[in-house]
Amino acid sequence: MSGRSPRSGEPRRRRSFTPAQKLALLADYEQAAAAGQGGAWLRREGLYSSLISEWRRVRDAGLLQGKAAGASVGRPSAEQAEIARLRRELEVTRMRLATTTTALEIMGKARELLEAISESEAEQVAPPGRGRF
Repeated sequence: MSGRSPRSGEPRRRRSFTPAQKLALLADYEQAAAAGQGGAWLRREGLYSSLISEWRRVRDAGLLQGKAAGASVGRPSAEQAEIARLRRELEVTRMRLATTTTALEIMGKARELLEAISESEAEQVAPPGRGRF
């Protein structure tokens, strides 16, 4: 950010970012957001969450990769937007699958443990040999 105050009376020049800067800022924001500091990061950088959302949409559509510093990015086409939506959906599905797989593994281990406990208790309750009679 510039050293001038927004209320200095002078018009502020609109900032522009290269595709590489947008990718770097997105990565920084996502790291801060994962740590619960997304809002603080936005305030510190002087950016709005709507701008981050737009950059994400463009990045997910593949429009920021390999662009030159002064190249125009534009909006994603309908096909690019659909590809980006499907990529996000695939990532969510992969995360759910990983969670489900982990839960099933835990349940299987818990079942084995309960069976082992049940067998050891059965052996302790009814010892082999003669009864009371």
